[in-house]
Amino acid sequence: MRVIISAGGTGGHIYPALAIIKKIKEMEYDSEILYIGTHNRMEKDIVPMNNIPYESIEIYGLTKNNIKNDLKDLYLIPKAIRKCKKIMKEFKPDVVIGVGGYVTLPVIKAAQSLGIKTFIHEQNSIPGKSNRWVAKKVDKVGVSFKDSLKYFGDNAIVTGNPTASNALINPKKDKTQFGLHRNKKSVLIVNGSLGSSVMNDKMIPFLSNIDDEDYEVLYITGKNYYDKFKKLKLSKNVFVEPFIDNLSGLMKDVDLIISRAGASSIAEITALGLPSILIPSPYVANNHQYYNALSIKNSKAGDMIEEKDITVDILKEKINDILSDEKKYKSIKENALKLANVDAADKIYKAIKEILK
Repeated sequence: MRVIISAGGTGGHIYPALAIIKKIKEMEYDSEILYIGTHNRMEKDIVPMNNIPYESIEIYGLTKNNIKNDLKDLYLIPKAIRKCKKIMKEFKPDVVIGVGGYVTLPVIKAAQSLGIKTFIHEQNSIPGKSNRWVAKKVDKVGVSFKDSLKYFGDNAIVTGNPTASNALINPKKDKTQFGLHRNKKSVLIVNGSLGSSVMNDKMIPFLSNIDDEDYEVLYITGKNYYDKFKKLKLSKNVFVEPFIDNLSGLMKDVDLIISRAGASSIAEITALGLPSILIPSPYVANNHQYYNALSIKNSKAGDMIEEKDITVDILKEKINDILSDEKKYKSIKENALKLANVDAADKIYKAIKEILK
């Protein structure tokens, strides 16, 4: 099978795409894969590091507040479509897959104009603009949340998020290599693949005032913020890292995670049955992380704090409420596992093969 796949901007799109590629290669080792991403976002580094052929296009997401880039896109989108058509005529893919992010718009549009089969995957409960724009003419849509079906019509199916599959097979990472003690409960705090300056600022008072707590905290700052944190005087039971590769492996060795509510994060959390406190980012399109987190809270599979409500006392209360009650902790784990869709990559592979018949 010859496949072009596109996803970009954040790990929430890129890692599901890599999981799909992994499944295709597992099922058909001689498949040829080509990845199309942006020229300036994180996929341009991550994808080649995984030995996947990569083509870049210049495009910027429509922002409403960066008029210069928005006007530039009026010229760049048609240019990107032309480049994608040229790539496709040379590569001759059997199917083109879009896994989210604005880069997928010209890729899927180019494939549709050439009559190539297309599949898109939506990770979030509320679809992004690119997926909404191309959905009517794609051959099949996979969604992570059942609630998303209403946005796509009859050709949509619930697959789950393919990063869940990867979370299960990724090797366990020992928490002690980051300074955490084996015999103490541990809380992992991470603010998304790019980090967050707002969340970092809000977390500093908490991280500086938990010397009297029984648990330890491993805090992931994001690469751009690590130097700032190394200069701070934090509580003795707080350990700081800029970035951790194979985060899902580490999630297997901690007791609780505090995280943004991106769809890929939730997929990994539920696959592992890890109790969570989700802090949805209010800066994302359609406030979709809030609804992602709300679905977890309503299922009693974790808790939620809105960013505006974060205080030292609230964080301590929420953490202790979960870690100090063994019965509640077990119930949260069980409820999280019920939401997991660990065969998502298989479902996506089967859906792709179905449209190629």
